[in-house]
Amino acid sequence: MTPPVIHVAAALTVDAEGRALMVRKHGTTVFMQPGGKIEPGESPLDCLRRELLEELGLDLPADAFTWLGTFEEDAANEPGHRVLAEVFRLKIDASTPVVAAEIAESIWVDPVAPGDIDLAPLSSRALLPILVG
Repeated sequence: MTPPVIHVAAALTVDAEGRALMVRKHGTTVFMQPGGKIEPGESPLDCLRRELLEELGLDLPADAFTWLGTFEEDAANEPGHRVLAEVFRLKIDASTPVVAAEIAESIWVDPVAPGDIDLAPLSSRALLPILVG
């Protein structure tokens, strides 16, 4: 049986030092890239821009984003599900994000050595390795 798929848009967000922005939702322990579920009729980029505004106070123009591709991994917070992520790269100032909505915490991590944190499979297996090269 094929596991259910959750379609999301996510941002591989970096700062000037090459660190990656990770977020954790309320009631969870797993850190992941910011983003969210794509609503019916919404483009992945529109979804991501909406989610970043709602969750981190980032109001960014469409040309600030670079398309990286579509990635699929095990879902972090929905056991037995897969996540299909439309991923965009973004560079921002580290002081810019302000946690809001369902986000409990944001941190900047070194993609080479993220430290002792629980990372989503999409982040650890697919996205952070892009930054390592």
